[in-house]
Amino acid sequence: MTDAPFTIGIEEEYLLVDADTLLLADAPDEMLDAASEALGDQVAPEFLRCQIEIGTKVCASIDEARADLTHLRKTVSDIAADFGLKPIAAACHPTADWAHQHHRDRERYNILKRDLAAVGRRMLICGMHVHVGIPDENDRIDLMNQAVYFLPHLLALSASSPFWQGRDTGLNSYRIGVFDNLPRTGMPPRLEGWSAYRRSVDTLIDTGLIEDGSKIWWDLRPSANFPTLETRICDVMPRLDHTLSVAATIQCIFRMLWRLKEKNQRWRIYDNFLLNENRWRAQRYGCDEGMIDFGRKTLVPMGQLVDELITILEEDALALGCADEVAGLRDILASGNSATRQRATYQSAIDAGAVEADALIEVVRMLTEEYLPKT
Repeated sequence: MTDAPFTIGIEEEYLLVDADTLLLADAPDEMLDAASEALGDQVAPEFLRCQIEIGTKVCASIDEARADLTHLRKTVSDIAADFGLKPIAAACHPTADWAHQHHRDRERYNILKRDLAAVGRRMLICGMHVHVGIPDENDRIDLMNQAVYFLPHLLALSASSPFWQGRDTGLNSYRIGVFDNLPRTGMPPRLEGWSAYRRSVDTLIDTGLIEDGSKIWWDLRPSANFPTLETRICDVMPRLDHTLSVAATIQCIFRMLWRLKEKNQRWRIYDNFLLNENRWRAQRYGCDEGMIDFGRKTLVPMGQLVDELITILEEDALALGCADEVAGLRDILASGNSATRQRATYQSAIDAGAVEADALIEVVRMLTEEYLPKT
């Protein structure tokens, strides 16, 4: 088999909280300067002052990604501590109000604030983006068309945003609903090839609506800056092991689809109308209620779907050296995704006599504790 490199890179967005109150807090410029001095271009500010973004280097394996991401998380944590702050890797802060946040005063962010208006100001959310190297442009589009089938599964496993502005939303991923208010989001359309993709993007560029493809915010997209497919549907996850399990699964999915292509086979492509039903189920129920198997026309529990996925990806996980990480999907199901664990922590605090506001702070405390792997 003629392999693509299947390199991997992981980007994560974090929220910053006051180390004492655990309420959302702005990062001072001095903290960002210190982070940039320590991490270079692997760290960047975000639209809101209470956010920070990191990105691994281009990694040849999940082991490299683990080492780099561990270093990045620890460095951000150490620097934040010098300023009385703690990072959390969760898609939403349980109590924060978007209306009280401050956006960063830079030209890029001022333009976003102007163009996106109120829906942009509500972007108090954090995601995880996984890049996988696919050198050929047409292959990127072909694999993207097939890989969308798996996006709801990834959202269900990663969901970490059940609370919004002090209330339980009833959803596992409130973040994805907030993000869907932006233009050019959601499932990517089915495209015939790279030229069709470029024609669509160039139409928006030529009319002055966007500067480049980085303003296409689909759940899965060809990167505007790298020869990669960028999976963007996931909530950021508190536990590093869970992050790496989902990232390794994404890497293996693309290798599996490539492997099928080498045999003149492909994954069946379904209409976005059906795929969006599973996307909604992931957003609403996470891993609790299963998803539609379109071939069998029945709801299948997530445990069964995960077992089937691990089996399908076995050859690819062995080839890429990430079999343990892919098998780690079962740990997400066993311990619950972050949304499930957050609700359990909240309920435990309520059962112990805490009022709602204090119970939500206990959720934040748990998130700060999960940010760094246990040693």
